[in-house]
Amino acid sequence: MLLDSASLYFRAYFGVPDSVRSPDGQPVNAVRGLLDFISRLVQDHHPDQLVACMDADWRPQWRVDLIPTYKTHRVAEAATEGEEEIPDTLSPQVPVIEQVLDALGIARIGVPEYEADDVIGTLAARAKGPVQIVTGDRDLFQLVDDVRGVQVIYPIKGVGAAQIINEAALREKYGVTGAEYADMAALRGDPSDGLPGVKGIGEKTAAQLIREYGDLAGIRAAATDPFSKLTPARRKNILEAAPYLDVAPTVVRVATDIPLPDFDPTLPREPLDPMTLEDLATRWGLGTSLTRLLDTLAQNGTNT
Repeated sequence: MLLDSASLYFRAYFGVPDSVRSPDGQPVNAVRGLLDFISRLVQDHHPDQLVACMDADWRPQWRVDLIPTYKTHRVAEAATEGEEEIPDTLSPQVPVIEQVLDALGIARIGVPEYEADDVIGTLAARAKGPVQIVTGDRDLFQLVDDVRGVQVIYPIKGVGAAQIINEAALREKYGVTGAEYADMAALRGDPSDGLPGVKGIGEKTAAQLIREYGDLAGIRAAATDPFSKLTPARRKNILEAAPYLDVAPTVVRVATDIPLPDFDPTLPREPLDPMTLEDLATRWGLGTSLTRLLDTLAQNGTNT
């Protein structure tokens, strides 16, 4: 099980009331919410390995070099707010989350110059058995692969009400497979990530073009073929988007071969550093969220 950690603690932050605070009054709603998420995921899915994947760099320069607008609006928002793109009462909770995960012995990986998505992509590619990716980010749908047993657990409301995204779910909702999803995303674009897409091509049209021409390369070839069935307007838009389409696949596709540190992905049955964990629990008032997770980890070890 691979956690898109930022996606989950961001959801926890907005899903758990701000009134959940430490003994000295600091918000810990994201910390406790994430611990509750992990408890529920372990309880429902019984993974034997779990990795919390982190954004060591949420806007890697190599992606910005290819598409300068990549996540630009988030930088603008941060400048307007005078801080990073995450709310100010969330950012102080991130180091606490990291310390708690480390004390629990839950593997936590971030790689300089790469996003959590790239860590997830690489771990999924390396996995010898089934993989469940837990994320609220649709970009990771591109990793779905029924043959290799790669699924996405996509939270709808919390992680208890989550949708399992497999190839059938992708075909039903988007009309594409996991392998085709990145091409569709490049064509469609994504304003939230600063990706312009191709003028006049939305999700349904992108999926239709992929069905007709196979992939992005086939669509671009059809645009240069005077005998293809593309309408003049669509042909023109695709050709005019050539500079974007030259680089978009590299930006949109999750990396699957980045260097990773050595780590043990085994889900612990008991905390790695119980004394530190006890100190953190007292300092931050982690209460039932932590005790519930510890109980769940112990039971998961017995069940598996």
